[in-house]
Amino acid sequence: MAAGQGIVDAHHHVWDLAVRDQDWIVGAELAPLRRDFTLADLEPEARAVGVTTTVLVQTVTVAEETPEFLALAARSELVAGVVGWTDLTAPGVADALAGLRELPGGEQLVGIRHQVQGEPDPGWLLRPDVQSGLAAVAEAGLVYDLLVKPRHLAAAHEAARRLPGCTFVLDHLGKPPIASGALHPWADAVRLLASLPNTVCKLSGMVTEADRSWSVEDLKPYADTVLDAFGPERLMFGSDWPVCRLAATYAEVCGAAGELTAGLSPAERREVFADTALRTYGLSLHRNSPCE
Repeated sequence: MAAGQGIVDAHHHVWDLAVRDQDWIVGAELAPLRRDFTLADLEPEARAVGVTTTVLVQTVTVAEETPEFLALAARSELVAGVVGWTDLTAPGVADALAGLRELPGGEQLVGIRHQVQGEPDPGWLLRPDVQSGLAAVAEAGLVYDLLVKPRHLAAAHEAARRLPGCTFVLDHLGKPPIASGALHPWADAVRLLASLPNTVCKLSGMVTEADRSWSVEDLKPYADTVLDAFGPERLMFGSDWPVCRLAATYAEVCGAAGELTAGLSPAERREVFADTALRTYGLSLHRNSPCE
């Protein structure tokens, strides 16, 4: 990126286990995440690599989390937007979203997400009640983040096709099987999703889908696929901190993203590392700082 342009980290989390358990953190592999991760922990790591603006993303399907995140964003010089959660299958989604907007920090609600990856039904996004909830998200001017696995991508494509007024953001490239080295059928499905103009993708979450001894070359075929499919103007960088710490430091994730986009022009790199996220989520870039 050109000097003076701050980086936007479009995807990170925080949690305080004294406030709420993260019931998805189970087993020895995830044990390093079973501790508190706060904005105070993130800020020095983010600033060190030139990140000036972030999007804080929900972690659990608990209604109380989103108001807490909005309050954090209201006090933060780093967090510019929150992707929260509400029950899309419940009646009154529009009222629930309006209620969130009225809370402290409510103007920083930019999107909604649900852990579709955990839904046993690969067509969950196409359920009539979910479709109604997604329509309410679009009507509220919010983005919908897709946390899915490859088996959900067909339904994600159909949902986005049915709701052209809703912007769908694919988290973590749709979790391709990087550790196995297989590209298909993931690549075909993600290209189909990208064929719709109301879809965007996050260049995030790759290191934890790769083998723990990953290299940038391991990630490159997957990054190249989404770069080609979505283009830089519909691709945004996200760290997936602190989950990324299972496989890499914050600086290593940022560095890998830089290497994976090294062939782009300066203007294209600005899209990936700032402008796509600013435009998609309607954010304002926080303080400028040099970054490479």
